[in-house]
Amino acid sequence: MRGRRGPSSPTLDAAEVPPSLVASYGRAFGADGRAWIAALPVLAAELLERWELRRDGAVGAGEASLVVPVLREDGTRAVLKLQLPREETTAALIGLRTWNGAGTVRLLDHDPDSSSMLLERLDAARTLTSVEDDDVAMGILAELLARLVSVPAPPGLRGLGDIAAEMLEQVPRAVTALADPVERRLLRGWASAVAELVAESGDRMLHWDLHYDNVLAARREPWLAIDPEPLAGDPGFDLWPALDSRWDDVVAKGDAPRVVRHRFDLLTEVLGLDRARATGWTLGRLLQNALWDIDDGRTALAASSVVMAQALLNS
Repeated sequence: MRGRRGPSSPTLDAAEVPPSLVASYGRAFGADGRAWIAALPVLAAELLERWELRRDGAVGAGEASLVVPVLREDGTRAVLKLQLPREETTAALIGLRTWNGAGTVRLLDHDPDSSSMLLERLDAARTLTSVEDDDVAMGILAELLARLVSVPAPPGLRGLGDIAAEMLEQVPRAVTALADPVERRLLRGWASAVAELVAESGDRMLHWDLHYDNVLAARREPWLAIDPEPLAGDPGFDLWPALDSRWDDVVAKGDAPRVVRHRFDLLTEVLGLDRARATGWTLGRLLQNALWDIDDGRTALAASSVVMAQALLNS
C-alpha cells in the first residue's frame, strides 16, 4: 500500500533531536521555538509518509534545522530538512527553486506550510574545509559563487537596498554603544561606504552565507553549495563569509591582512567585480555584523572585522 511505513522505517523520536537545536530554538524563538521542537516528531512522521520515505541513518542538525537522512521509494538517497517557517526559509525555497541545482544542492520537494524540504543528499562529512590548500579551496568557492550570483534575483526576495537603508538608520544609536572612540570612527566609516553605494544596490541573487562549511562534496558535481539565505543585491555583499572562512587558520599564519587581500583578489577576479564597489559592500557586511553584535549587547567590534577592514582599505 502506497505511503505506509513498515517497522524498518521508524519515525522520529523526540530524544533524537539534538540538545543544541533545542537550546538554540528556545533562545531564538522562545515559546514558539519550544512548541515547534515539541511538534517535530509528528511533522516528521507526516512527511515521511506523504513523500514515501524511509529513514536511512542518524539525524543531524544545523544552526536552525533538523536533517534526517532518508531513502525515496526508488532508492534515491536524500535528506529531509525540517525548519521553522520564517522569512529566511521562504527565501531559501525561492533560491533553490531558481538555481535548480546549478551550483547548489537540488530541491526535490517541499512543503510550503511547514517550510520543510526534501533535498538531494550530499557528503555532509566532507566540506570545503577539508581542502588544505587555501588557494584551491577559495578557487572552488569563488567559481561556485560566480555561478550563483550570475542569476538575476526573482520576485519575492528582500533587496539589499532596503537592508542597507535600515542599517544606516541604526548607526547613530549603535555608535554610542561602542566603548572605544577609534572603533566608533571605524563604524562611521563603514556606514559612509554603504551610504555611497545604497542607491545602486544590485539585482543579482546572493547566497549570503557561502563559506567553506556551506560547500559539500557531491556526486553529480565535485562540490555544491548548501544553506542559502538569498536576497537581491550586489555580489560584493556576498564576499565576507568567504573571506572569513577558517579564520583561526588565517590568524595562525601570522599575516592575516595579507591572506585577506589575497583572498579578496582571487574572489573579485573570478567574479569579475569592481574592486572599489566590492570593498564598499564588504565593509557593509562588516557593518551589518557589528550592528547584530551590538544588538546582542557587545560594546566592541569583532577583532576579525577590524583586521579585515584595515586589510581591504590598505590594499
